[in-house]
Amino acid sequence: MLRTIKPKNARSKRVLRSRESKVEENGKTAIFVRGSQTSQIVNDALKDLYLLKKPDAVNFTKKNQIHPFEDDSSLEFFSQKNDASLLVVGTHSKKRPHNLVFARMFDHQIMDMMELGIESATAMSQTKGSKCAVGMKPLMVFNGELFDTNENYKNLKNLFTDFFHGQSIDAINLTGLEHVITVTAAPLEGKNAGLIYFRVYTIQLKKSGAKTPRIELENMGPSLDFKMRRIQLPKAELWKVATKVPKELKPKKVKNVEKDEMGDVFGRIHLGDQNLEKIQTRKMKGLKKRGTEDDEDESEPSKKAKVDEDEE
Repeated sequence: MLRTIKPKNARSKRVLRSRESKVEENGKTAIFVRGSQTSQIVNDALKDLYLLKKPDAVNFTKKNQIHPFEDDSSLEFFSQKNDASLLVVGTHSKKRPHNLVFARMFDHQIMDMMELGIESATAMSQTKGSKCAVGMKPLMVFNGELFDTNENYKNLKNLFTDFFHGQSIDAINLTGLEHVITVTAAPLEGKNAGLIYFRVYTIQLKKSGAKTPRIELENMGPSLDFKMRRIQLPKAELWKVATKVPKELKPKKVKNVEKDEMGDVFGRIHLGDQNLEKIQTRKMKGLKKRGTEDDEDESEPSKKAKVDEDEE
């Protein structure tokens, strides 16, 4: 247990105030921790994930006696000490080689954990080409029907989205999108059954001869092939509390206005009885009344008959 810290100056007061609960949360900080035994593949993966998460990240290079699924007290200590809600623990053993554990915290308590084994890896330093700037928001693409049908893959999708979310913003510039993170889930049957392909590409804007540029993707690294191992899904009660939206952030409901998944707004308008005779139509020759012309046409035969009588 951590002792209660009493602020002694203005600086410590600001730090403690920044850690208090807020209606709009700050960007989530991720901690990268090495276990008692790690491999070079695990160390490179932790380093590359740390570079993708910067500046909201803290990297610990010293080894620690930490076993997430056996004892979660060490994770809670790291979370409370550094005010972080995301943790990545790298370990390596004969039973579980090249292992990464992604943990998510709520109120400095373990909410869910997913253990992913690295089947093959290519570090960012081994990939030639341009790299994205630090602190840029990525585009996230999830390929595979398992992310919509399987409960474990649904939680993995939510975890990765939360992990790389960064700061909440209202708008983004096209030139500010510099890299794409794609996560592809292979089917559970077949040669590469159960593999999860984690790839990162930089976005290259090329001339297209039109106003919209031509987009090309260039491999940036890292390239990781994961295999799902141990899983600890969040409890229903804890998940309900963690995903609760404050009243201040709930949008005010507008009558007869709906919004679809793409963010388009649709409105429904209710009208009373309409009198078609009073509707203002478009002024055109075909819609004009022709009563006077019809009267003139009817009067012409009578005039002709009168002239014939005079001639007789």
